[in-house]
Amino acid sequence: MARIVVIGAGLGAMAAAARLAVAGHTVTVYEKTSTYGGAVGRFARDGFAFDTGPGLLHLPAVYRDLFVKTGKEPLEECVSLTQVDPAARHLFADGTRVDLPNASRAGTVAALDAALGAGAGERWGDFLTRAREAWDRTRRPLLEEPQPADPAPLAREPYPALKAGLLRRPTTTLAQVGTRELRDPRLAALLDAYAWSYGFDPATAPASAAVLPYMEQTFGSWHVGGGLRALADAVYERCRKRRVEFVFDTPVEDVLEKDGRAAGVRLAGGETVEADHVVSGAPVPSLYRDHVVEWEHGDDWPHHQVTGTGRVTVCLALRGPREADAVHRTVVHAEGGRPTVTVLRPDDPALRPDGDHESVTVTATVRTSPGQDWEPFADGMAEAAGRAVPGLAERLLWRQVRTPEDVLRETGAAEVPGPALAGARGLLLPAANRSPLPGLYFAGGWSHPGGGLAHAGMSGALVAGLIVEGADFRGSQ
Repeated sequence: MARIVVIGAGLGAMAAAARLAVAGHTVTVYEKTSTYGGAVGRFARDGFAFDTGPGLLHLPAVYRDLFVKTGKEPLEECVSLTQVDPAARHLFADGTRVDLPNASRAGTVAALDAALGAGAGERWGDFLTRAREAWDRTRRPLLEEPQPADPAPLAREPYPALKAGLLRRPTTTLAQVGTRELRDPRLAALLDAYAWSYGFDPATAPASAAVLPYMEQTFGSWHVGGGLRALADAVYERCRKRRVEFVFDTPVEDVLEKDGRAAGVRLAGGETVEADHVVSGAPVPSLYRDHVVEWEHGDDWPHHQVTGTGRVTVCLALRGPREADAVHRTVVHAEGGRPTVTVLRPDDPALRPDGDHESVTVTATVRTSPGQDWEPFADGMAEAAGRAVPGLAERLLWRQVRTPEDVLRETGAAEVPGPALAGARGLLLPAANRSPLPGLYFAGGWSHPGGGLAHAGMSGALVAGLIVEGADFRGSQ
Protein backbone atom coordinates (compact mmCIF):
# COMPACT_ATOMS: atom_id res chain seq x y z
CA MET A 1 0.00 0.00 0.00
CA ALA A 2 1.00 3.65 -0.34
CA ARG A 3 3.21 5.75 1.91
CA ILE A 4 1.38 8.96 2.75
CA VAL A 5 2.75 12.09 4.43
CA VAL A 6 0.29 14.52 6.00
CA ILE A 7 1.34 18.11 6.68
CA GLY A 8 -0.35 19.47 9.79
CA ALA A 9 -2.60 17.91 12.42
CA GLY A 10 -5.77 19.97 12.06
CA LEU A 11 -9.19 18.31 12.08
CA GLY A 12 -9.42 18.00 8.28
CA ALA A 13 -5.93 16.53 8.01
CA MET A 14 -6.57 14.05 10.82
CA ALA A 15 -9.91 13.06 9.28
CA ALA A 16 -8.09 12.21 6.06
CA ALA A 17 -5.29 10.42 7.92
CA ALA A 18 -7.68 8.13 9.84
CA ARG A 19 -9.60 7.17 6.70
CA LEU A 20 -6.42 6.52 4.73
CA ALA A 21 -4.96 4.38 7.50
CA VAL A 22 -8.13 2.25 7.61
CA ALA A 23 -7.72 1.74 3.86
CA GLY A 24 -4.34 0.11 4.58
CA HIS A 25 -1.95 2.95 3.82
CA THR A 26 1.05 3.91 5.96
CA VAL A 27 0.35 7.44 7.23
CA THR A 28 2.71 9.83 9.01
CA VAL A 29 1.63 13.29 10.17
CA TYR A 30 4.22 16.08 10.57
CA GLU A 31 3.00 18.97 12.74
CA LYS A 32 5.05 22.14 13.25
CA THR A 33 3.62 22.82 16.73
CA SER A 34 3.65 20.66 19.83
CA THR A 35 0.02 19.57 19.60
CA TYR A 36 -2.82 18.60 17.27
CA GLY A 37 -6.15 20.24 16.45
CA GLY A 38 -5.11 23.27 14.42
CA ALA A 39 -7.61 26.06 15.04
CA VAL A 40 -9.51 23.87 17.52
CA GLY A 41 -7.48 24.98 20.51
CA ARG A 42 -7.93 25.42 24.23
CA PHE A 43 -6.77 27.97 26.78
CA ALA A 44 -6.69 26.81 30.41
CA ARG A 45 -5.75 28.60 33.60
CA ASP A 46 -6.63 28.28 37.30
CA GLY A 47 -9.16 25.53 36.64
CA PHE A 48 -10.94 27.50 33.90
CA ALA A 49 -10.91 26.23 30.30
CA PHE A 50 -12.01 27.90 27.07
CA ASP A 51 -12.30 26.87 23.42
CA THR A 52 -10.13 29.25 21.39
CA GLY A 53 -11.59 28.22 18.04
CA PRO A 54 -15.13 27.15 17.20
CA GLY A 55 -17.47 26.88 20.16
CA LEU A 56 -20.31 24.74 18.79
CA LEU A 57 -20.57 21.77 16.46
CA HIS A 58 -22.93 21.86 13.49
CA LEU A 59 -23.70 18.87 11.25
CA PRO A 60 -22.35 16.25 13.69
CA ALA A 61 -23.27 13.63 11.07
CA VAL A 62 -19.92 14.40 9.42
CA TYR A 63 -17.99 13.13 12.46
CA ARG A 64 -20.44 10.33 13.11
CA ASP A 65 -19.60 9.09 9.61
CA LEU A 66 -15.86 9.43 10.30
CA PHE A 67 -16.09 7.31 13.44
CA VAL A 68 -18.33 4.70 11.81
CA LYS A 69 -15.92 4.35 8.90
CA THR A 70 -12.76 4.17 11.02
CA GLY A 71 -13.58 1.96 14.02
CA LYS A 72 -16.07 0.12 16.17
CA GLU A 73 -16.76 2.88 18.70
CA PRO A 74 -19.30 5.43 17.41
CA LEU A 75 -18.81 9.14 18.01
CA GLU A 76 -21.18 9.25 21.00
CA GLU A 77 -19.05 6.66 22.81
CA CYS A 78 -15.99 8.89 22.39
CA VAL A 79 -17.47 12.34 23.18
CA SER A 80 -20.59 13.67 24.85
CA LEU A 81 -22.95 15.56 22.52
CA THR A 82 -25.79 17.75 23.77
CA GLN A 83 -28.18 19.81 21.66
CA VAL A 84 -28.11 23.48 22.64
CA ASP A 85 -31.65 24.71 23.35
CA PRO A 86 -32.42 27.47 22.83
CA ALA A 87 -30.00 27.55 19.94
CA ALA A 88 -29.34 31.22 20.64
CA ARG A 89 -30.71 34.24 22.45
CA HIS A 90 -30.54 37.43 20.38
CA LEU A 91 -30.32 40.83 22.06
CA PHE A 92 -30.96 43.60 19.53
CA ALA A 93 -29.82 47.21 19.73
CA ASP A 94 -33.35 48.46 20.52
CA GLY A 95 -33.61 46.18 23.56
CA THR A 96 -35.71 43.47 21.90
CA ARG A 97 -34.89 39.92 22.97
CA VAL A 98 -35.76 36.67 21.24
CA ASP A 99 -34.82 33.08 22.06
CA LEU A 100 -34.66 30.86 18.96
CA PRO A 101 -35.20 27.12 19.48
CA ASN A 102 -32.80 24.49 18.18
CA ALA A 103 -33.72 22.98 14.81
CA SER A 104 -37.41 23.94 14.90
CA ARG A 105 -38.63 26.07 12.03
CA ALA A 106 -42.16 26.35 13.44
CA GLY A 107 -40.76 27.31 16.84
CA THR A 108 -38.50 29.93 15.26
CA VAL A 109 -41.39 31.47 13.32
CA ALA A 110 -43.50 31.63 16.48
CA ALA A 111 -40.68 33.12 18.55
CA LEU A 112 -40.00 35.85 15.98
CA ASP A 113 -43.68 36.72 15.71
CA ALA A 114 -43.96 37.00 19.48
CA ALA A 115 -40.85 39.12 19.91
CA LEU A 116 -40.78 41.26 16.74
CA GLY A 117 -44.45 41.48 15.82
CA ALA A 118 -46.91 39.61 13.63
CA GLY A 119 -45.50 38.82 10.19
CA ALA A 120 -41.84 38.79 11.21
CA GLY A 121 -41.81 35.02 11.57
CA GLU A 122 -43.56 34.51 8.24
CA ARG A 123 -41.02 36.70 6.43
CA TRP A 124 -38.18 34.74 8.03
CA GLY A 125 -39.86 31.45 7.12
CA ASP A 126 -40.31 32.56 3.50
CA PHE A 127 -36.64 33.51 3.42
CA LEU A 128 -35.66 30.05 4.70
CA THR A 129 -37.74 28.48 1.92
CA ARG A 130 -35.68 30.35 -0.66
CA ALA A 131 -32.49 29.51 1.25
CA ARG A 132 -33.44 25.83 1.03
CA GLU A 133 -33.59 26.13 -2.75
CA ALA A 134 -30.03 27.46 -2.76
CA TRP A 135 -29.02 24.62 -0.40
CA ASP A 136 -30.60 21.97 -2.62
CA ARG A 137 -28.87 23.39 -5.70
CA THR A 138 -25.41 23.53 -4.17
CA ARG A 139 -25.27 20.85 -1.46
CA ARG A 140 -23.66 18.10 -3.53
CA PRO A 141 -21.20 20.15 -5.62
CA LEU A 142 -20.17 22.32 -2.66
CA LEU A 143 -20.10 19.72 0.12
CA GLU A 144 -20.21 16.13 -1.04
CA GLU A 145 -18.35 16.00 -4.34
CA PRO A 146 -14.82 16.99 -5.39
CA GLN A 147 -14.72 20.47 -6.84
CA PRO A 148 -15.34 20.18 -10.59
CA ALA A 149 -12.50 20.81 -13.00
CA ASP A 150 -14.55 23.68 -14.39
CA PRO A 151 -16.11 25.48 -11.41
CA ALA A 152 -17.69 28.16 -13.61
CA PRO A 153 -21.28 26.96 -12.94
CA LEU A 154 -20.68 27.50 -9.22
CA ALA A 155 -19.84 31.15 -9.93
CA ARG A 156 -23.52 31.78 -10.70
CA GLU A 157 -25.83 32.91 -7.89
CA PRO A 158 -28.12 30.02 -6.83
CA TYR A 159 -30.31 31.99 -4.42
CA PRO A 160 -33.79 32.50 -5.97
CA ALA A 161 -34.15 36.01 -4.61
CA LEU A 162 -37.19 38.16 -5.16
CA LYS A 163 -36.64 41.00 -7.57
CA ALA A 164 -37.43 44.46 -6.27
CA GLY A 165 -37.61 48.03 -7.53
CA LEU A 166 -38.64 49.67 -10.76
CA LEU A 167 -35.58 48.36 -12.55
CA ARG A 168 -36.21 44.81 -11.31
CA ARG A 169 -32.63 44.44 -10.17
CA PRO A 170 -31.82 40.99 -8.77
CA THR A 171 -30.65 40.59 -5.21
CA THR A 172 -26.92 39.85 -5.24
CA THR A 173 -25.70 40.32 -1.65
CA LEU A 174 -26.88 39.06 1.71
CA ALA A 175 -27.34 42.64 2.95
CA GLN A 176 -29.78 43.21 0.10
CA VAL A 177 -31.71 40.13 1.16
CA GLY A 178 -32.14 41.67 4.60
CA THR A 179 -33.24 45.05 3.27
CA ARG A 180 -35.54 43.93 0.45
CA GLU A 181 -36.99 40.67 1.77
CA LEU A 182 -36.91 40.74 5.57
CA ARG A 183 -37.85 44.44 5.87
CA ASP A 184 -37.11 44.74 9.57
CA PRO A 185 -33.75 45.97 10.86
CA ARG A 186 -33.80 43.33 13.59
CA LEU A 187 -34.40 40.49 11.14
CA ALA A 188 -31.67 41.94 8.93
CA ALA A 189 -29.34 42.04 11.96
CA LEU A 190 -30.22 38.40 12.70
CA LEU A 191 -29.26 37.43 9.15
CA ASP A 192 -26.09 39.53 9.28
CA ALA A 193 -24.99 37.81 12.49
CA TYR A 194 -24.97 34.41 10.78
CA ALA A 195 -22.73 35.77 8.02
CA TRP A 196 -20.30 37.43 10.43
CA SER A 197 -20.07 34.26 12.53
CA TYR A 198 -18.62 32.49 9.48
CA GLY A 199 -16.29 35.39 8.65
CA PHE A 200 -18.32 37.04 5.88
CA ASP A 201 -19.24 40.71 5.62
CA PRO A 202 -22.97 40.80 4.69
CA ALA A 203 -22.37 43.85 2.50
CA THR A 204 -20.17 41.82 0.15
CA ALA A 205 -21.26 38.21 0.84
CA PRO A 206 -23.37 36.75 -1.98
CA ALA A 207 -27.05 36.04 -1.45
CA SER A 208 -26.12 32.35 -1.46
CA ALA A 209 -24.79 32.87 2.09
CA ALA A 210 -28.45 32.34 3.01
CA VAL A 211 -27.50 28.65 3.26
CA LEU A 212 -25.62 29.41 6.51
CA PRO A 213 -28.65 30.21 8.69
CA TYR A 214 -30.60 27.50 6.85
CA MET A 215 -27.96 24.92 7.76
CA GLU A 216 -27.83 25.89 11.44
CA GLN A 217 -31.57 26.20 11.91
CA THR A 218 -32.27 22.94 10.09
CA PHE A 219 -29.58 20.63 11.47
CA GLY A 220 -29.07 22.22 14.87
CA SER A 221 -26.21 23.23 17.16
CA TRP A 222 -24.42 20.89 19.55
CA HIS A 223 -22.13 21.26 22.57
CA VAL A 224 -19.30 18.79 23.00
CA GLY A 225 -18.73 17.90 26.64
CA GLY A 226 -15.43 19.38 27.79
CA GLY A 227 -15.47 21.78 24.85
CA LEU A 228 -14.68 21.24 21.20
CA ARG A 229 -11.10 20.42 22.08
CA ALA A 230 -12.53 17.09 23.29
CA LEU A 231 -13.56 16.37 19.69
CA ALA A 232 -9.98 17.02 18.55
CA ASP A 233 -8.80 14.66 21.31
CA ALA A 234 -11.17 11.95 20.09
CA VAL A 235 -10.14 12.28 16.43
CA TYR A 236 -6.46 12.19 17.43
CA GLU A 237 -7.02 9.02 19.49
CA ARG A 238 -8.90 7.43 16.60
CA CYS A 239 -5.92 8.15 14.35
CA ARG A 240 -3.56 6.60 16.88
CA LYS A 241 -5.71 3.46 17.11
CA ARG A 242 -5.51 3.18 13.34
CA ARG A 243 -1.68 3.33 13.60
CA VAL A 244 -1.24 6.83 12.24
CA GLU A 245 2.18 8.13 13.34
CA PHE A 246 2.46 11.73 14.58
CA VAL A 247 5.70 13.72 14.63
CA PHE A 248 5.32 17.04 16.49
CA ASP A 249 7.53 20.15 16.56
CA THR A 250 8.61 19.32 13.02
CA PRO A 251 7.85 21.90 10.31
CA VAL A 252 7.74 20.85 6.67
CA GLU A 253 9.83 23.21 4.56
CA ASP A 254 9.26 21.86 1.08
CA VAL A 255 7.18 19.42 -0.95
CA LEU A 256 9.50 17.32 -3.08
CA GLU A 257 8.72 16.80 -6.75
CA LYS A 258 9.84 13.97 -9.02
CA ASP A 259 8.72 13.26 -12.56
CA GLY A 260 6.07 15.95 -12.35
CA ARG A 261 4.34 14.81 -9.14
CA ALA A 262 4.72 15.09 -5.37
CA ALA A 263 7.27 12.57 -4.11
CA GLY A 264 7.69 13.46 -0.43
CA VAL A 265 8.69 16.33 1.84
CA ARG A 266 11.77 18.01 3.24
CA LEU A 267 11.64 18.70 6.95
CA ALA A 268 13.22 21.53 8.90
CA GLY A 269 16.87 20.61 9.29
CA GLY A 270 17.09 19.08 5.83
CA GLU A 271 15.80 15.51 6.34
CA THR A 272 13.75 14.20 3.41
CA VAL A 273 10.84 11.78 3.63
CA GLU A 274 9.68 9.93 0.54
CA ALA A 275 5.98 9.42 -0.07
CA ASP A 276 3.57 8.24 -2.75
CA HIS A 277 1.08 10.96 -1.82
CA VAL A 278 1.26 14.15 0.24
CA VAL A 279 -1.78 15.61 2.01
CA SER A 280 -1.49 19.15 3.32
CA GLY A 281 -3.79 20.45 6.04
CA ALA A 282 -1.87 23.72 6.36
CA PRO A 283 -3.51 26.98 5.22
CA VAL A 284 -3.15 26.92 1.44
CA PRO A 285 -1.99 30.58 1.18
CA SER A 286 0.82 29.88 3.67
CA LEU A 287 2.10 26.98 1.56
CA TYR A 288 2.71 29.34 -1.34
CA ARG A 289 3.77 32.28 0.83
CA ASP A 290 6.39 30.19 2.64
CA HIS A 291 7.47 28.47 -0.60
CA VAL A 292 6.59 25.01 0.70
CA VAL A 293 4.87 24.65 -2.67
CA GLU A 294 6.18 26.59 -5.64
CA TRP A 295 3.69 28.58 -7.69
CA GLU A 296 4.71 29.93 -11.04
CA HIS A 297 2.99 33.30 -10.60
CA GLY A 298 5.19 34.60 -7.82
CA ASP A 299 3.31 36.20 -4.92
CA ASP A 300 -0.13 35.34 -6.28
CA TRP A 301 -1.75 32.09 -5.24
CA PRO A 302 -4.23 30.22 -7.40
CA HIS A 303 -7.35 30.40 -5.23
CA HIS A 304 -9.47 33.28 -4.10
CA GLN A 305 -11.31 32.23 -0.93
CA VAL A 306 -9.95 34.86 1.46
CA THR A 307 -12.58 36.63 3.56
CA GLY A 308 -10.27 39.31 4.97
CA THR A 309 -11.68 38.72 8.44
CA GLY A 310 -10.33 37.21 11.63
CA ARG A 311 -11.62 36.66 15.14
CA VAL A 312 -10.91 38.21 18.51
CA THR A 313 -11.68 35.96 21.46
CA VAL A 314 -11.96 37.18 25.04
CA CYS A 315 -11.83 34.49 27.72
CA LEU A 316 -13.51 35.63 30.95
CA ALA A 317 -12.99 33.90 34.31
CA LEU A 318 -15.89 34.80 36.58
CA ARG A 319 -16.59 34.29 40.27
CA GLY A 320 -20.11 33.25 41.19
CA PRO A 321 -22.33 30.53 39.73
CA ARG A 322 -24.13 30.63 36.41
CA GLU A 323 -27.73 31.77 36.97
CA ALA A 324 -30.48 29.18 36.50
CA ASP A 325 -32.06 30.83 33.45
CA ALA A 326 -28.76 31.47 31.59
CA VAL A 327 -28.57 30.25 28.00
CA HIS A 328 -25.61 28.63 26.27
CA ARG A 329 -25.25 31.14 23.42
CA THR A 330 -26.24 34.81 23.29
CA VAL A 331 -25.69 37.07 20.29
CA VAL A 332 -25.47 40.71 21.36
CA HIS A 333 -26.00 42.80 18.25
CA ALA A 334 -23.93 45.87 17.43
CA GLU A 335 -24.85 49.14 19.11
CA GLY A 336 -23.21 52.55 19.23
CA GLY A 337 -19.96 51.48 17.62
CA ARG A 338 -19.69 48.27 19.63
CA PRO A 339 -19.28 45.09 17.60
CA THR A 340 -21.74 42.22 17.38
CA VAL A 341 -20.44 39.60 19.78
CA THR A 342 -21.28 35.99 20.55
CA VAL A 343 -21.26 35.05 24.22
CA LEU A 344 -20.87 31.36 25.07
CA ARG A 345 -21.78 30.21 28.58
CA PRO A 346 -21.74 26.40 28.52
CA ASP A 347 -23.10 24.69 31.63
CA ASP A 348 -20.16 22.29 31.66
CA PRO A 349 -18.35 21.35 34.90
CA ALA A 350 -15.25 20.39 32.89
CA LEU A 351 -14.73 24.05 31.92
CA ARG A 352 -14.79 25.65 35.38
CA PRO A 353 -13.03 25.07 38.72
CA ASP A 354 -16.29 24.40 40.58
CA GLY A 355 -19.94 25.40 40.76
CA ASP A 356 -19.06 28.78 42.28
CA HIS A 357 -17.27 29.95 39.13
CA GLU A 358 -18.03 30.28 35.42
CA SER A 359 -16.06 30.29 32.17
CA VAL A 360 -17.42 32.68 29.52
CA THR A 361 -16.08 33.03 25.98
CA VAL A 362 -16.81 36.15 23.91
CA THR A 363 -15.98 36.30 20.19
CA ALA A 364 -16.25 38.91 17.46
CA THR A 365 -15.35 38.85 13.77
CA VAL A 366 -13.14 41.73 12.65
CA ARG A 367 -11.22 42.97 9.68
CA THR A 368 -7.66 41.76 10.14
CA SER A 369 -5.32 44.63 10.93
CA PRO A 370 -1.68 43.77 11.75
CA GLY A 371 -0.25 45.67 14.68
CA GLN A 372 -3.60 46.88 16.01
CA ASP A 373 -3.99 47.44 19.76
CA TRP A 374 -6.76 44.96 20.52
CA GLU A 375 -7.25 45.82 24.22
CA PRO A 376 -9.69 48.72 23.57
CA PHE A 377 -11.61 46.50 21.17
CA ALA A 378 -11.73 43.78 23.84
CA ASP A 379 -13.09 46.38 26.29
CA GLY A 380 -16.00 46.99 23.91
CA MET A 381 -16.58 43.25 23.57
CA ALA A 382 -16.69 42.82 27.35
CA GLU A 383 -19.06 45.77 27.66
CA ALA A 384 -21.40 44.18 25.11
CA ALA A 385 -21.15 40.81 26.88
CA GLY A 386 -22.36 42.55 30.05
CA ARG A 387 -25.82 42.67 28.47
CA ALA A 388 -25.85 38.86 28.42
CA VAL A 389 -24.13 38.15 31.76
CA PRO A 390 -25.66 39.84 34.82
CA GLY A 391 -23.06 41.55 37.01
CA LEU A 392 -20.20 40.63 34.68
CA ALA A 393 -17.93 43.52 35.65
CA GLU A 394 -18.25 42.77 39.38
CA ARG A 395 -17.75 39.03 38.86
CA LEU A 396 -14.64 39.29 36.68
CA LEU A 397 -11.50 37.65 38.08
CA TRP A 398 -9.34 37.97 34.97
CA ARG A 399 -9.52 37.92 31.20
CA GLN A 400 -7.34 36.65 28.37
CA VAL A 401 -7.51 38.27 24.93
CA ARG A 402 -6.68 36.24 21.83
CA THR A 403 -6.18 38.12 18.57
CA PRO A 404 -5.77 37.32 14.86
CA GLU A 405 -2.01 37.56 15.46
CA ASP A 406 -2.28 34.65 17.91
CA VAL A 407 -4.16 32.64 15.31
CA LEU A 408 -1.49 33.46 12.71
CA ARG A 409 1.28 32.29 15.02
CA GLU A 410 -0.47 29.01 15.84
CA THR A 411 -2.04 28.06 12.50
CA GLY A 412 -0.18 29.99 9.77
CA ALA A 413 -3.07 32.30 8.82
CA ALA A 414 -4.60 35.24 10.70
CA GLU A 415 -7.84 35.04 8.77
CA VAL A 416 -10.62 32.58 9.42
CA PRO A 417 -11.60 30.73 6.23
CA GLY A 418 -15.30 30.64 5.49
CA PRO A 419 -17.24 27.76 3.96
CA ALA A 420 -17.47 27.58 0.18
CA LEU A 421 -20.23 29.73 -1.28
CA ALA A 422 -21.58 29.75 -4.81
CA GLY A 423 -22.01 33.00 -6.70
CA ALA A 424 -19.71 35.99 -6.20
CA ARG A 425 -18.04 35.19 -9.55
CA GLY A 426 -16.45 32.15 -7.92
CA LEU A 427 -14.29 34.25 -5.59
CA LEU A 428 -15.53 32.38 -2.50
CA LEU A 429 -14.60 28.93 -3.73
CA PRO A 430 -11.62 27.53 -1.81
CA ALA A 431 -8.75 25.53 -3.23
CA ALA A 432 -9.71 22.24 -4.84
CA ASN A 433 -8.66 19.12 -2.92
CA ARG A 434 -6.43 18.14 -5.85
CA SER A 435 -3.59 20.65 -6.01
CA PRO A 436 -1.98 21.84 -9.25
CA LEU A 437 0.84 19.37 -8.49
CA PRO A 438 -0.26 15.75 -9.01
CA GLY A 439 0.08 13.66 -5.88
CA LEU A 440 -0.40 16.67 -3.56
CA TYR A 441 -3.82 17.11 -1.94
CA PHE A 442 -5.34 19.84 0.21
CA ALA A 443 -7.50 19.12 3.27
CA GLY A 444 -8.88 21.36 5.99
CA GLY A 445 -10.63 24.72 6.17
CA TRP A 446 -8.64 26.39 3.38
CA SER A 447 -9.63 23.75 0.85
CA HIS A 448 -12.89 22.48 -0.62
CA PRO A 449 -15.52 22.65 0.88
CA GLY A 450 -14.09 25.42 3.08
CA GLY A 451 -13.97 26.52 6.70
CA GLY A 452 -15.89 25.24 9.69
CA LEU A 453 -15.59 21.98 11.63
CA ALA A 454 -18.13 20.09 9.54
CA HIS A 455 -16.61 21.33 6.29
CA ALA A 456 -13.10 20.40 7.44
CA GLY A 457 -14.30 16.87 8.19
CA MET A 458 -15.86 16.68 4.73
CA SER A 459 -12.60 17.78 3.13
CA GLY A 460 -10.81 14.89 4.84
CA ALA A 461 -13.37 12.45 3.47
CA LEU A 462 -13.01 13.87 -0.05
CA VAL A 463 -9.20 13.68 0.00
CA ALA A 464 -9.29 10.09 1.24
CA GLY A 465 -11.76 9.20 -1.50
CA LEU A 466 -9.61 10.78 -4.18
CA ILE A 467 -6.53 8.84 -3.05
CA VAL A 468 -8.22 5.50 -2.41
CA GLU A 469 -10.60 5.44 -5.37
CA GLY A 470 -8.70 7.70 -7.77
CA ALA A 471 -10.42 8.86 -10.92
CA ASP A 472 -13.48 6.75 -10.11
CA PHE A 473 -14.32 8.77 -6.99
CA ARG A 474 -17.46 10.85 -7.47
CA GLY A 475 -18.11 11.98 -3.92
CA SER A 476 -19.64 10.99 -0.62
CA GLN A 477 -22.78 8.89 -0.61
